[in-house]
Amino acid sequence: MLRLTSPAMVAVLAALTALGPLATDMYLPAMPAMADALGTGPDQVQLTLSLYMAGFALAQLVCGPVSDRVGRKPVLLAGFGLFLFASLLCALAPSIEVLLVGRFLQAFGGAAGPVLGRAAVRDIHGPLEAGRVLSYMASTMALAPALAPIVGAGLLLAFGWPSVFLLLAGYAAVMLPILAFLMPEPLPRERRQSTHPAVILRTFRQLLGQRAFVGHTLANATGFAGLFAFLSGSSFVLIEFMGLSPFQYGVGFTLIVAGFFSGSLVSGRYSHRLGRDRLLQLATLLCALAGSTMAGLALAGVYAPWAVIGPHIVFLVGFGILMPQSMAGALAPNPHCAGSASSLFGFLQMTIAALGGALVGQFHDGTSRTMAVAIALSGLLALASYWGLARPRPLETAAVARCPAR
Repeated sequence: MLRLTSPAMVAVLAALTALGPLATDMYLPAMPAMADALGTGPDQVQLTLSLYMAGFALAQLVCGPVSDRVGRKPVLLAGFGLFLFASLLCALAPSIEVLLVGRFLQAFGGAAGPVLGRAAVRDIHGPLEAGRVLSYMASTMALAPALAPIVGAGLLLAFGWPSVFLLLAGYAAVMLPILAFLMPEPLPRERRQSTHPAVILRTFRQLLGQRAFVGHTLANATGFAGLFAFLSGSSFVLIEFMGLSPFQYGVGFTLIVAGFFSGSLVSGRYSHRLGRDRLLQLATLLCALAGSTMAGLALAGVYAPWAVIGPHIVFLVGFGILMPQSMAGALAPNPHCAGSASSLFGFLQMTIAALGGALVGQFHDGTSRTMAVAIALSGLLALASYWGLARPRPLETAAVARCPAR
């Protein structure tokens, strides 16, 4: 068994949280080809992404509270098993309808990795150290979305789009024995909570009454909606509208992820020196400015890959700083119900992002305008959420939340 505080354990937790970006980013270059192969339109293929996020959001409301009662490890094993089955179903899907079902089940299983990876960090580390660990985890797992589109493009060209889902199934198959035989249970028995629905609802109601929790969660969710708007629309904008090849798209996506990687490193390196709130001020400002720049260029009729990729690199620098710090800010006051807090955090993040992605698909006009405006609104809302809710007030004192009794 690994030691809970060892670097190897941090690597396992990063691998758990990497499942989310792998399942969303790896098949992005294949979306136009999937639409052709399954005889459907871009809106239906984009729906596989939004439906994945919706299933991901709903699953988090279940796996977090259940893991607060039975422990993180049993839920992780069940989730990765379901993800493996659903990935095989997606690979063999004969129609868009079967693919949609497979993606929903894939999301329901895959949610366990990110939500319980975050909760395990809070189980193991204190509120201040959690922000630093989450930042370094985010910078490490940035390799997943950086490589995923290039790997997906290579698989598409060599073997066709089903091979993407076969590789995801292989990832889950490798993780299952690691979870079963190497990962210790991070949640002590004395800190486990009841799974009675009334207790879960009281916990969620209490969390929604915390201004800091709501502010940090909304700042993260609206920033993530900007990233998801790009995920939902970028392959159609950059490949179909602007003429990039799938491989060129993968390279451009890697440059964008490099922005996220850089932001995550800044977040980890300066977490103690600058503090969470100064980093969040910088992060939300970068997101708002970058999104507004992209929208301004698109509305002015500047349709070129650099006008999309350049501003979004800056947006992802901001989001790379924002994501781990807002997670830590939301979970810090809630050590006794970290699973439930992480679940609600993830549910709101994914729900808002899925709504944004669905709107991009619904109102896609064949240009970059819709996607760019959605990203700009996301950045501005992240800025407003931080300054309106998450930013500490004068004379405000932090209080550790007490979860409802069992």
